[in-house]
Amino acid sequence: MTPKHLSVPEPGVRQIAHELASKIARERLAEIKDIELQCRKSGARYLADEKSIVLEYLNCPYRITLPEGEVSFGASAEIVPPRDKILILHYFIRAKGTPLTGRLITYKELQEGINYYPTFLKRAIDPIISSFKDQPERLPEIAASLGGHKTDYGDIAVTIRAFANAPLTIVLWRGDKEFPPEGNILFDSTIGDYLPTEDVTILCEIIAWKLVRNLKTGGDAPGNR
Repeated sequence: MTPKHLSVPEPGVRQIAHELASKIARERLAEIKDIELQCRKSGARYLADEKSIVLEYLNCPYRITLPEGEVSFGASAEIVPPRDKILILHYFIRAKGTPLTGRLITYKELQEGINYYPTFLKRAIDPIISSFKDQPERLPEIAASLGGHKTDYGDIAVTIRAFANAPLTIVLWRGDKEFPPEGNILFDSTIGDYLPTEDVTILCEIIAWKLVRNLKTGGDAPGNR
């Protein structure tokens, strides 16, 4: 029994928000009539016998159970962080199956992107610039753990296929005596058909901090997903 003079702490606001977003996403998943069609739209695989979906997220397989909507890391018992669970569910649910155009756009071109850009810059772009400014050539090596490959933009660039139909390209420019190092994150013009702007921000923040962590610990270190 809890003593009267002690109080049980209330769940944090962020935890409550995650739980609500997860609950809504699972409800929307349960409403999908044609799961096989949605798998084709999202690039996921439907395992009818196991009543589950498998999709790739940042170069790793994740499983969604049906109809519960529980998200797990493949067949592992490893805990999936709440933000990643919600992103995975949102991507699967929202996917329209629109073919990629190969035309890259900036965050400011997304719906409400101009309004949210200061937050996006602080949470996603600035950490990458700050960490890689003295060794930008290491970006392809570090991004490889997330399935990234080198591309021809700026001074150094990599494209990471966060989901099957949601690639993003990180571009860095080396600084000089006149200009500081710069960076940007670009998206296929169809990104809005797969993730809303808020989720794009969260996805890029997750990727940014994974890159920063992997740079500090070594891109090929165990567990650097």
